[in-house]
Amino acid sequence: MLNNSPIFLDYASTTPVDPRVIEAMLPYFDQSYGNSSSIHQLGQQAENALERSRLTIANIIGARKDEVVFTSCGSESDNLALRGVAFAQRENKSASHILISAVEHHAVTNTALQLADLHGFELEIIPVDKFGIVDPEEVNKHIRDETAIVSIIFANNEIGSINPIRKIGQVCRNQGVLFHTDAVQAAAHMPIDVNDLNVDLLSIGAHKFYGPKGVGALYIREGTPIFPVQTGGGQEFGLRAGTHNIPLIVGMGKALELTQERIKERNDHYSKLRNLLFSAITDSVPMTRITGHPTQRLPNHASFAFKDVDGNTLLMMLDAAGYACSSGSACKTGSPEPSDVLLALGLDPDWALGSLRVTLGQQTSSEHLEGFLDVLPKLIHQVRGLGNPN
Repeated sequence: MLNNSPIFLDYASTTPVDPRVIEAMLPYFDQSYGNSSSIHQLGQQAENALERSRLTIANIIGARKDEVVFTSCGSESDNLALRGVAFAQRENKSASHILISAVEHHAVTNTALQLADLHGFELEIIPVDKFGIVDPEEVNKHIRDETAIVSIIFANNEIGSINPIRKIGQVCRNQGVLFHTDAVQAAAHMPIDVNDLNVDLLSIGAHKFYGPKGVGALYIREGTPIFPVQTGGGQEFGLRAGTHNIPLIVGMGKALELTQERIKERNDHYSKLRNLLFSAITDSVPMTRITGHPTQRLPNHASFAFKDVDGNTLLMMLDAAGYACSSGSACKTGSPEPSDVLLALGLDPDWALGSLRVTLGQQTSSEHLEGFLDVLPKLIHQVRGLGNPN
């Protein structure tokens, strides 16, 4: 710990809200607090703020303003994309085949599984290589005439690998199939241009790029057939009913705008620290693997698998030592199970259970990592039951 505060190394899970974002949000809590659907002055102030944020996000990602739909988070955006398009495509053209990769976020995987289990859609899983990357040719081979939608994650939350989204999008476009990507992790570190990427739908969430929790957005290309998932009033072009959360929407627009400033400079800094982690940990800890692609990955993302290590125990010991990290392992108390993503890479369970994700952010310094790199090998030694490393 520094100054008795835990060192946060889990920026892929969430980020602190930028003070400039908080400042932009504050007036809409207690001054311009109107309902954006109301016609009086306070309502119109709220509506103006809503539409300014929509335009800001649209301009940043290369979209039209009416192609940006606000949601409550990236997961809801994923749900709206898959459910809304799947039901519309089945209704319009009897298409009931869904394609996703083996390394999707659960917001995509579990939505697709429910569509298959409860609604009669056929779900097909596209394999990935040892780095967790989807081959565009594999997508091409699996597309059928009855494919309703293809969904491939842009940058993986567990292992950081970046998929060739533009090429996959071109494959889908050539085949006349709608294409969605979960860009929740990617939007924090990569320029997003929906036209260059050849996507029809793209999900983002504000709290991954120093914005508030509880707000996200879904880009929907004009003309994309999609049914609403949340019904009620006519908000968000009839696709997402509910009173707009204006402070959070304002915060999201401001956060995405700030994220694009000095993005290359920040990414260069992250990459240097990430590569330091790679070299130091693989040198100091035996039976260690880097998970995900070594270079084609998010600049702030370092992930590892340690043989014969319980990932949850390691995380608890790191937390006690003052370091907040994450694991790729989706474990329930008393019933540890390896991550589906790591198994999809071909790792055996004795490796996949010992995962560690270290993700860096604007507050991370080399001093933070010096202490972390000193304590980590000792803790892994202890977890493996090899005795006191001292």
